[in-house]
Amino acid sequence: MAAVDKKTEGASAPFYSPVSDECDIFEAAERHGLPLLLKGPTGCGKTRFVAHMAARLGRPLYTVACHDDLSASDLVGRYLLKGGETVWVDGPLTRAVREGAICYLDEVVEARKDVTVVLHPLTDDRRILPLDKTGEEIEAAPGFMLVASYNPGYQNILKTLKPSTRQRFLSIDFDFPSHDREIDIVTRESGLDVSRATSLVRLAHKLRGLKGQDLEEGVSTRLVIYCATLIEDGMSVERAIRAAMIEPLSDDEDVKQGLMDLVTAIYG
Repeated sequence: MAAVDKKTEGASAPFYSPVSDECDIFEAAERHGLPLLLKGPTGCGKTRFVAHMAARLGRPLYTVACHDDLSASDLVGRYLLKGGETVWVDGPLTRAVREGAICYLDEVVEARKDVTVVLHPLTDDRRILPLDKTGEEIEAAPGFMLVASYNPGYQNILKTLKPSTRQRFLSIDFDFPSHDREIDIVTRESGLDVSRATSLVRLAHKLRGLKGQDLEEGVSTRLVIYCATLIEDGMSVERAIRAAMIEPLSDDEDVKQGLMDLVTAIYG
């Protein structure tokens, strides 16, 4: 089943620090009902950006965390037994289409291939969702917006978006914040002072430089914030870094020791 997070209108907007004109592009896409694709590494702020924009625009938001077993039925709905009767239950995508809400598919390439087939009629001028099992064809209510994200650097030959799908979306390329902006984000989100946050961000940039060598992924801004939060709470710097910025990156003991050696070189 789909892991769905439903946020409603009127929720306070989570903090997000714009990097470029991504907020303007999102607002234009929302006004015209255009689908939007967010591309960028894990933990660079894509999900936070969507939550921020939905709250900022006062729009209901359905967030679906995509995974290997997520099927089209998980998104559109299925028949279920309730009180001895078989009833149709809408999935999150169908609810968003009916309500005119924003539906966000996080890491859409992780889902099964039949998911993209369902999305195609919603990403062109038809803006319809056919429900084969019920025979219904739902026209998207005013305000419906489809947003999807994925990490191009983490995909493999079996998990990628076809050009025919990518070209149905507007697209924004995301990356980690600049050095100074990331310091501002970490201090704001964790409460840690600027001096110690600066050291953590410098370490994060060093670790990201190892992506593709010893590491599959660089350390996310989210993990830097977690680390800063632990330090602000009184945990030692070394222990916090190991828990939040080393252990999540690798299970290989030699790699982790090498990363801790880098920590020692930076912190002394």
